[in-house]
Amino acid sequence: MRIVLASTSPRRRELLALLGVPFEVCEPSFVEQPMSGLAPREQVAYFALEKARSVAKARPGDMVLGGDTVIESEGCLLGKPRDREDARRMLMSLAGRSHQVHTAVALCHRARSIERVDVATATVHMKVDSGGGIERYLETGEFLGKAGSYSIQGRGADLIERIDGDYTTVVGLPLKVVASLLRAAGCPVAQGDVEAVYRQKPYPNWSRFVS
Repeated sequence: MRIVLASTSPRRRELLALLGVPFEVCEPSFVEQPMSGLAPREQVAYFALEKARSVAKARPGDMVLGGDTVIESEGCLLGKPRDREDARRMLMSLAGRSHQVHTAVALCHRARSIERVDVATATVHMKVDSGGGIERYLETGEFLGKAGSYSIQGRGADLIERIDGDYTTVVGLPLKVVASLLRAAGCPVAQGDVEAVYRQKPYPNWSRFVS
């Protein structure tokens, strides 16, 4: 059974590869547009499922995996910054406070009428910006294209005090959730392999954030 990752995110490709299961990548045709009235966890589940559905429709015999990540701060969603000033505003609003990162994983197999979705949440505690850390981070340009304007696997880790939850949830693909969904659908993912990945933490900055 072929596994297809419905994502163009290099981070999701890299994380999924850690599980040791062969997979292909296919860009989803679904275009994200926030739905009014949905809570953040509902919103991210909807996005992940629609991404997976858009690929499964064209590949009905394959197991399609979709994912999406949103950041929630004080009940509001934070998207990707428009520019440097927008990134500065976001990071200043997060500094010294906690926010939630919700990542949804959806699994679709059209021929077998499989549609499953699960959402993992991690809480990120940011450092107080007392030494110009935000300005130094903005100089790197890493904030571009990043929800919340930071990347935990990159230099953005310097802005974070700690996290409560699964590190891979914050990066964008909670591997324990992925493995559980795949196993439930009959895809062979050894429990020992998953446990080994979490022991080794073979991804940038993972060992810095052990919860």
